Amino acid sequence: MSSDVAEQAVADSEEAKSRMALKVEIKEIGACRKHISVTVPEADIRTIRTDALGELSKKAEVPGFRVGRVPIALLEKRFKKEITADIKQKVLMASLEQLSDESKIEPINEPRIDVESLDIPDTGDFHYEFEVEVRPEFDLPDYTGIAINRSIAEPTAKELEEYKEQFLDSYAERFTVDEPAVAGDYVICDLTFAHDGRTIRQIGEQSLRVMAQLDFPDAVLEGFDQLMVGAKAGETRTANIQISLQTPIVEMRGETVVATFTVSEVQQSRRPVIDREFCEKLNAENEAELETLLRDSMTRQFEYQQRQEARRQVLDQIMASADWDLPESLVRQQTENALRREMLEMSQAGFTREQIMARENKIRQDAVATTTQALKEHFVLDKIATVEGIECLESDIDREMHTMSFQSREPVRRIRARLVKSGMIENLQAQLRERKAVDFILERATFVDVPREPQQKQNQTSARFAICGNMNSSLIDDSFSATVATAATNDESA
Repeated sequence: MSSDVAEQAVADSEEAKSRMALKVEIKEIGACRKHISVTVPEADIRTIRTDALGELSKKAEVPGFRVGRVPIALLEKRFKKEITADIKQKVLMASLEQLSDESKIEPINEPRIDVESLDIPDTGDFHYEFEVEVRPEFDLPDYTGIAINRSIAEPTAKELEEYKEQFLDSYAERFTVDEPAVAGDYVICDLTFAHDGRTIRQIGEQSLRVMAQLDFPDAVLEGFDQLMVGAKAGETRTANIQISLQTPIVEMRGETVVATFTVSEVQQSRRPVIDREFCEKLNAENEAELETLLRDSMTRQFEYQQRQEARRQVLDQIMASADWDLPESLVRQQTENALRREMLEMSQAGFTREQIMARENKIRQDAVATTTQALKEHFVLDKIATVEGIECLESDIDREMHTMSFQSREPVRRIRARLVKSGMIENLQAQLRERKAVDFILERATFVDVPREPQQKQNQTSARFAICGNMNSSLIDDSFSATVATAATNDESA
């Protein structure tokens, strides 16, 4: 027997001796939830107690005795509270660690254990119970050789012109007019929302563009342009709005509220002149180079959509058999993470702040359904990554940081610090690992190029507050500040 084998055999023997004779009962109590009962035998507690007293005897200082010479009985009496707390901690940590190894339980969250209510008995076994949410158990489908339809990424002349107009609108100068509002104008409004005759929220001085659809994080108002066209300062408009079925405010799901818009100003906008000064502000020498930058940005957006289409087809096929349930508490906890990750991907792909805001509101409206699907996708891709040995390396993070730095002209160090501070660095790591798992599948897929659906002109505006209130604040600034739309939108005032 070689020395390495002999050393491993000794280590395995020592580990086996140190293992406790736990009695464990595990029951399924719901989707991805288990109730676990653990009994630690008295003999194992005695071993831990003896070790704890031995450690204490080496350092305890008691008047009249030299360190290391204090009788055990005196130590037990004098330091009973400290010893009991130490033993409880050691018993719990050792039993939970052994339970994790032997039962192959993969918890999603920390187990719910009321430690303060537990007491280690002086004699007899120690018993405790807890509940824990665990990763779902499922079999992976075949993910090799999937057939994928791939749309063309090159923008048309019409799409590019509409994108250019939209881009220039973000730099437009606004001015107040004494005229009725028309489509495309801005109205400065005070808003009041009432439900069953009771005012539930009031918001002052909101700037809203008169467009076909007004999005809130928890509702959508269709025909907003028809409502506001013709409105003048001092006038009011009212509309009924149905709250999303996915709002976290349970009692308001599907309810109808009456929204009152009191107009204080009507503003029109004037797009900037594309002259040398404007182009230089955007790091372009002339209008032709600006259009090239815009084309590049739009192409990146289409490539993003192309990736999303391919990803969706991959996930649709591998998720067809994912009929297992997830607890709503887990879905709620992960809603913000799912939102952060999508915002990050869109900002990296070159979408404008307005586009990202519109997507954020849509995600919030459908938070439960969207996040449930996203969580299932995460578990499937994570399992594929584990099976195939796919990891997010530090070099992957560095490469992504440098790409973001190139786009934003911002130092890598500053981008990394902001992502760490906002908690988005973990989102980035998970995103890259899942992206690599999808890429692994796509490398083995077959592709068929198909025509792309024409890009629809944006005709919606977004409010950044929820009608029902008590919803989390927008994450746009967190994700959007990580990187800008393109080199053409580098100016911090955009």
